[in-house]
Amino acid sequence: MRNSFFSKKLVAVIFLIAGFVSAQNHEGEEVETGAHDLKTEIKEYIDHHLLDSHDFNLFSYTTDEGEHKYVGFPLPVILWDNGLKVFLSSEFEHGEAVAEVDGNYYKLYHNKIYKTDAQGTINYGGHQGEETHEEEAFGEHLVVDDTHPTNEKPLDLSITKNVVFIAAVALLMFLMFRSMAKRYQKSTMPTGLGRFLEPLVLFVRDEIAIPNIGEHKYKRYMSYLLTVFFFVWIINLLGLTPLGVNVTNNIAVTFALAMITYLITTFTGNKNYWKHIFWMPGVPVPMKIILAPIELLGTFIKPFSLMIRLYANITAGHVVLMSIIGLMFIFKNWIGSPLSFLLAFALSLLELLVAALQAYIFTMLSALYFGMAVEEDHH
Repeated sequence: MRNSFFSKKLVAVIFLIAGFVSAQNHEGEEVETGAHDLKTEIKEYIDHHLLDSHDFNLFSYTTDEGEHKYVGFPLPVILWDNGLKVFLSSEFEHGEAVAEVDGNYYKLYHNKIYKTDAQGTINYGGHQGEETHEEEAFGEHLVVDDTHPTNEKPLDLSITKNVVFIAAVALLMFLMFRSMAKRYQKSTMPTGLGRFLEPLVLFVRDEIAIPNIGEHKYKRYMSYLLTVFFFVWIINLLGLTPLGVNVTNNIAVTFALAMITYLITTFTGNKNYWKHIFWMPGVPVPMKIILAPIELLGTFIKPFSLMIRLYANITAGHVVLMSIIGLMFIFKNWIGSPLSFLLAFALSLLELLVAALQAYIFTMLSALYFGMAVEEDHH
């Protein structure tokens, strides 16, 4: 109910801003003819921001001559195409060039790598059997309705920006907890970083693991629960920085996390857990036959809900926040721009809470599923 009330308030504020700005525009000069193009550009920028990338760009700018400059560094591109092909993403020149490796040509198009020819031709085929046609990838921006590229796609094993940050966060967590463990070998009193980490570790143990799993069986799951809690939290915080890191709004990442939870639940489930799925005690036999497939399906639905919940919440937060920031460039007046900035700033503070909240929810639900898997029969 509180979330619904907040959402209604947020929508009301946005419409109020739009109303003020619309009135001001009608009283003054007409809205610029390029407003539609600006909205399209903002939408494309948001879509690009949410995607993973094959290079690491810190920022970009346009020179006085109209040349677009990128500041960052390339990442390794690893393809399997009748053999291993390894080169740097700088060969693509941010999608403007064709990379040639061992006589094969590859084109980066919409953050996906396609096999092509020396001219960078992208072939398109209709979804409903339309005739295949070709478009030059270096021409104007392609807008082809209801079609998709039919070029062959090699197996992409590249080290993308998301992979870099996953590895960086893993290394950071290893160094943090290794330092904390060494401190505890000398003294039980936490020092340095341990003073910040110890209350969080105790919170995961006392408020998540023990209540949901049980005091006698929680220890075997603590390593995973601590890992997933700190990983999701830190990676979500990095997503709020100007670095443009959006790891948990990649459904492949949330799928992997949910799959680990599912596998741990499945392989540690005791006899009582499986009995309540396939042959529920105290239930008539005909109902057991009907309910067994439903209960089995429920074991897959639980990790699926974990995956979608984390992915959808983080993605929605990024889209809303960047859309409100984009309003500043659309309004271009003394009413809309400051209000959009204040609203974006308030939502950024709220996103700090959401980053921790999503880590807590994912960890708590994982612990709940583990507890159901190891619960003893009380009948």
